[in-house]
Amino acid sequence: METRRRLGATGLLVPPLGLGAGELGDPALDDDEVGRLLNGALDLGATFIDTARSYGLSEERIGRHLSHRRAEFVLATKVGYGVAGEADWTAGCVRRGIDEALARLRTDCIDLVLLHSCPAETLRDEGILTALDEAGRAGKLRAAGYSGEGAALTAAIESGRFGVVECSVNLCDQRGLGSALPAAVARDLGVIAKRPLANAPWRHAGRPERQDVDTYLERWRTMRIELAGLEPDELALRFAAHAPGVTCCIVGTTRLDHLRRGVELVARGPLPAEVVEAAQAAFRAADQGWEGLV
Repeated sequence: METRRRLGATGLLVPPLGLGAGELGDPALDDDEVGRLLNGALDLGATFIDTARSYGLSEERIGRHLSHRRAEFVLATKVGYGVAGEADWTAGCVRRGIDEALARLRTDCIDLVLLHSCPAETLRDEGILTALDEAGRAGKLRAAGYSGEGAALTAAIESGRFGVVECSVNLCDQRGLGSALPAAVARDLGVIAKRPLANAPWRHAGRPERQDVDTYLERWRTMRIELAGLEPDELALRFAAHAPGVTCCIVGTTRLDHLRRGVELVARGPLPAEVVEAAQAAFRAADQGWEGLV
């Protein structure tokens, strides 16, 4: 994989493609298979791993299978909710959420701690922001950030209180390319692009049950993007991973062969300018107020 990219002003270096570990929290998955995938990801150079407390067994499995390789990867998790005895989106919830994540992940420090899809007003809560600052001073995290879309994403970028943002960037979700990403770059924030494959809408003949998948499928069919002789996954991954402002994009998968293909595709470099321009033109022509998907 290409040389690591600078993650804004955080001091961290990340690959252009990392692993989204949401699906790895499914208790139905074989734990040994999860371990092989996690270790295989590091061996492939996909050394950024993104998880959250809401992703089932994901944090616990990352801790169990990768704690012995902790120095080899950049780790992100998300907090702010779901802590027993604490109201969501309070300073106490954030503090305890960080401590519980440290224990599950079997680490002394989490590289990135992100507030997870909360509204803009939460990002102005001084108690929550102070809790993040205190955790940073205590060495429990290296940088704080926000994962989400819309007005809250804008507020996070403009606040000056975060080092990283995570948002949807893909062929079917391009709004941020002209607004959020340039604003983040101007403030030297790292940008993690989620959903780079747009949930692979080209795989579906019928209508998916999941709303987010169905939304992207409808956009894909409306846009009618020209593939320019490429496979859809190559077009999608190279578009997202090499979009101006994107530091790293994350692919969620349970299969090491899928991740390996993703690494290989991203390593082919940016798409030709005319292919990017055609994809952007297709989005602009079809855009019906399409906001980023959380």
